[in-house]
Amino acid sequence: MSAASPIDQIAERVERLLVRHEEVQRTNALLQEQVDVLARERDALKSRLAAARTRIDALLERLPADPPSPEDSAA
Repeated sequence: MSAASPIDQIAERVERLLVRHEEVQRTNALLQEQVDVLARERDALKSRLAAARTRIDALLERLPADPPSPEDSAA
């Protein structure tokens, strides 16, 4: 078997690089989709957290300012 010419070697390497580039592009697209999904999930959780904080703050506002002392309940 004769040795491949330098041009054939370069062409083979370029073909392998193109295949690898396509694989990396597909992987990158999948990772970007995951990032998008996680960002939407994070935003939804932040929104739920803000709503919960608002509800807790409203409940805290309804609590009496001073809790009754033990002497008040004994009388």
